[in-house]
Amino acid sequence: MAKVSPTALKSYGPRSSADMAGILNALPEPVFVIDDQNLISYVNLASEQFFASSSATLIGRSLDKILPPDSTIFTLIAQARAAQSSVSEYGVTIETPRIGTHFVSIDVSYIPEAEGEVVISIQERSIARKIDHQLSHRNAARSVTAMGAMLAHEIKNPLSGIRGAAQLLESGLERESERELTHLICEEADRIVSLVDRMESFADDRPIERGAVNIHEVLEHTRRLAQSGFARNLKFTESYDPSLPPVLGNRDLLIQVLLNLIKNAAEAAPSNGGEVVLTTRFLQGIRLAVRGGGARVDLPLMVSVEDNGPGIPQDLQAHLFDPFVTTKASGKGLGLALVAKIVDAHGGVIEFDSEPGRTVFRVMLPVARLRKIEP
Repeated sequence: MAKVSPTALKSYGPRSSADMAGILNALPEPVFVIDDQNLISYVNLASEQFFASSSATLIGRSLDKILPPDSTIFTLIAQARAAQSSVSEYGVTIETPRIGTHFVSIDVSYIPEAEGEVVISIQERSIARKIDHQLSHRNAARSVTAMGAMLAHEIKNPLSGIRGAAQLLESGLERESERELTHLICEEADRIVSLVDRMESFADDRPIERGAVNIHEVLEHTRRLAQSGFARNLKFTESYDPSLPPVLGNRDLLIQVLLNLIKNAAEAAPSNGGEVVLTTRFLQGIRLAVRGGGARVDLPLMVSVEDNGPGIPQDLQAHLFDPFVTTKASGKGLGLALVAKIVDAHGGVIEFDSEPGRTVFRVMLPVARLRKIEP
């Protein structure tokens, strides 16, 4: 059993080192401590598994002997020490011949009671994995762009002719049963046109106009729309951070995103005791390479929509943002694909957690940088 550095445990109150070691060893994520010389002073069991080495081998070794010296983790360590705070980064690749390739998020926290020491945690199967998968949904949404334009041209025109012919036939029919068939042709033609109209929303891939948007004003507007219609019988709970700066976004498109997410939450929530929770938060240190792997962008502003419904079936979760994937019997499966496309156009990301009794969608967006007014 690895010994816990006393300096790393000073702030944890009356618990013994053995108690703390047991708690940290119970965590599924790797957690380890390095001193001011970047020597490893503590590892939990998950760290041993991640690095494929025992605690006896790891403790006392320099971290740059285990991970490549140019790894992003060393930049984060330097930032945490310089700011004497916590920093995080998603979408980091850790790769060595011994442990293979891992796509992870990394959190580095400065330990005030131990000068120079930091505690590092690695989440391999949490938000980083979800965001990585969500980035692949962008390609799915973009692949529908060309399809939508093609369908609009190749299908809507013939459908207009079919519908017109059915109406002409109907005028010459006397039997009600025959008229029912022409009604059916018109209804099905209208249904397909409606589907193609929704597909056309993917065809517009021009850059969107963005400016400073008050996300709370957007949330309040969307909530009022929901409560005046489809969500009138639901309880809404709001947990907002009033100090949030403006979002760099498009107000109308953000309303479309949130209205879609709230509608899904309202439909998932139970008829009795249904609740939708709207939350905003500032998440310091979140950065992600977006739009073709360019420079990393800060995405500190988080908006979440949570419901207390039955949860999303496990077999659909990996494909939830793909077009035509839906949990609803009458759903078209384009709502969340369109949401992913709009969030992508904002340079943001969307991810979710779901389990029975709780599903939460989180949208992370960039902050608008307001120009200073010169005196």
